[in-house]
Amino acid sequence: MKSKYILPLLLLAASALSSCHTLEEKISPAGILIAGTAVEDRIDMSYNFFLNHNDDFELLISDGDYTFLVGADSHVTTDPGRMDEMLAIGLKDDDLFYAHLGDIADTKARYYITLDSLLQEGKKRYVAKHYTEIDPFHYVANTNSDDHPLTSTYDEITFPFFPVVGNHDITRNGWALWSSIFHSSFYEIDVVVMLPDGDIAIDHLIFLDSASGTLGQTQIKLIEEGVLNGKYLKGGYRNTFVFSHTNIFRPQFNEFASTFTREETFYLLDKFEEWNVTCVFCGHVHTWDERNYNGVHYLTLDAMCERNNPDPGDYLVRVHVDSDGTVGWSPVHMDYTPKH
Repeated sequence: MKSKYILPLLLLAASALSSCHTLEEKISPAGILIAGTAVEDRIDMSYNFFLNHNDDFELLISDGDYTFLVGADSHVTTDPGRMDEMLAIGLKDDDLFYAHLGDIADTKARYYITLDSLLQEGKKRYVAKHYTEIDPFHYVANTNSDDHPLTSTYDEITFPFFPVVGNHDITRNGWALWSSIFHSSFYEIDVVVMLPDGDIAIDHLIFLDSASGTLGQTQIKLIEEGVLNGKYLKGGYRNTFVFSHTNIFRPQFNEFASTFTREETFYLLDKFEEWNVTCVFCGHVHTWDERNYNGVHYLTLDAMCERNNPDPGDYLVRVHVDSDGTVGWSPVHMDYTPKH
């Protein structure tokens, strides 16, 4: 077991919202007209949450090598089988954390209630496996070998499921539902790796809000002010991983789904090179794509949604980070088929 983690995601039940929609809150059947809550508002809310809950941001800690699981575009509705399978796979194989690349659920309150219940059940299983209950209110991590171990309440234990927000997550008042569970769409996490020689290395996780097909002025301003770039860290990061919903490259030249404007694409390509990013993970287009550009590896994942891909298949990616910093990945098979 290799974990202790960050960013408490207070799993609150999503409340029913008004069914009255303005024109700009609607989306085309193809899902390519980005609308809903403006990116500027989302970034303001997300960054304020980070600043006001700074004490809640801890570090993921790994003893040597570690793995993490990545999925995309689950579009949870009444059948959360694929999402439940993703959580079960990560628990079985002791992945350090889960990353989800957006369009996590379709925007109806009952779907988010289903999602919230699923994540709460996932946390119960995670705590049961990785923590020991020492009394009805306190737990201690199984890896803690101190004579006087630090204890945590159940609420203080964070289930390490870290998503970005997608375009379907923000339509028809969806941001209110999404943010009631996950709070922040723009954040970073450090992974502290305990090396065999007693030294440490630090890997970096960056989660961008690209749900509107643009970073927006506020997000770019914060990035330019030094947020996410790690310049404060002496020696820099060993590996940096970026998670985005909107894809950087089009898997096919005639790809219909929207992507960044040309100017923002060039901005991001330059920024990823400046950050010495190891890999960028994207979703959105429901099509697999892999390529390298300027020393950065880009993976675009197919949808894990059972409606888009009803047959079993390799819809997840497991990333392997060795203690020497070497990074590789492997496809992860999903067996779940839709209920009829």
